Amino acid sequence: MITAARFVSSEESSARTALKLGPKSIAERLRNLELETSGTMPAIERYTGVLYDPLGAQDADAATREWWAEHVIVQSAMFGPIGAGDPIPAYRLSHDSRLGSIRLAAHWPAVSTRSLLTRADGLVLDLRSEGYRQLGPVPGAVAPRVVSVDGSGRRRALNHWNKTAKGRLVALLARTGASIGSMGDLVEWAAAHGVVVEPNEGGWDLVAESLEPVTA
Repeated sequence: MITAARFVSSEESSARTALKLGPKSIAERLRNLELETSGTMPAIERYTGVLYDPLGAQDADAATREWWAEHVIVQSAMFGPIGAGDPIPAYRLSHDSRLGSIRLAAHWPAVSTRSLLTRADGLVLDLRSEGYRQLGPVPGAVAPRVVSVDGSGRRRALNHWNKTAKGRLVALLARTGASIGSMGDLVEWAAAHGVVVEPNEGGWDLVAESLEPVTA
């Protein structure tokens, strides 16, 4: 994967297509040329965006970091399943990147699933987006639907902003040192912390509003 990413990143023209880079982001291709020499940081700090920003990883205390390291795995398009505390360099690659003859959706699933199953112990809460779930399916994992509830009680599934609720959920689980081995445990923990996790037809709903930050 690293070799293929380096190859397509060597020229602006190939990187633009393979990595879906525009004029303002084309310089990000250079990250893939420095993977073996650039500095590293824990994965939980490396990633940013609406999923990771709510974690507040930069300011997290030792106990929170330890919980993440023990319980959280990140699906990387470049490195496969990695622990939250694993040190990784900066890179540019997504689940739908095009690396010549290598299709990530064909390359990763078998090895990723095997790796993930070696870490599975009890409940596996799968908070990955659909594209990244395809890189390493986990049989029996619970992938909750993040919903918003309006004043009339009607629910609608969230799209992009469902990641914020997921980030807040993982942050709260870590801060409270949650010990969860089943959905029953998760529902009990959620009720104790004001988080709404409820069954739906064939799955589970996570209500985004119940994870809104407390305001003064």
